[in-house]
Amino acid sequence: MPALSAGKAAPEFTLEKMDGGKFNLREALSRGPVLAVFFKISCPVCQFALPYVERLYQAYAGKNAAIVGVSQNNKNDTAAFMREYKLTLPVLLDDISSYPVSNAYGLTNVPTLFWIERDGEIGLSSVGWSRTDMEQINRWLAEAGRGEQAVIFSPGENVPDFRAG
Repeated sequence: MPALSAGKAAPEFTLEKMDGGKFNLREALSRGPVLAVFFKISCPVCQFALPYVERLYQAYAGKNAAIVGVSQNNKNDTAAFMREYKLTLPVLLDDISSYPVSNAYGLTNVPTLFWIERDGEIGLSSVGWSRTDMEQINRWLAEAGRGEQAVIFSPGENVPDFRAG
């Protein structure tokens, strides 16, 4: 389990985005909650989970919440991963020499997802793949965007309830 659990304050951070800009957590929270998804490109569960996170991003982009990936890989490898899995969500780069943000959040495994409320409190921390947690995040994103929930699991799609990270 991650060291930071629901109810804890999310550590402030600023990271470089793949597009060259900067992402600042405090600034993003001023506009709404943030879903931060930490991943490593060699992780099979990350490879499974990130396309579902992309579906959330496609459904809720610009609707009072931010969804960001936080890569634990270098920029070139992360770019190749984004192309392979057709990811368009904003991806941030944790410094691979020391992983300051991953360490601040107490990561032990990836993927790890943090739903961070506008007040900076972690509302949910989820390690690995949890269908239940993804469904909860979908509800919260719909509420933040004041709209209907997106369909993130297609009919007939074999989506497991849990996969360890």
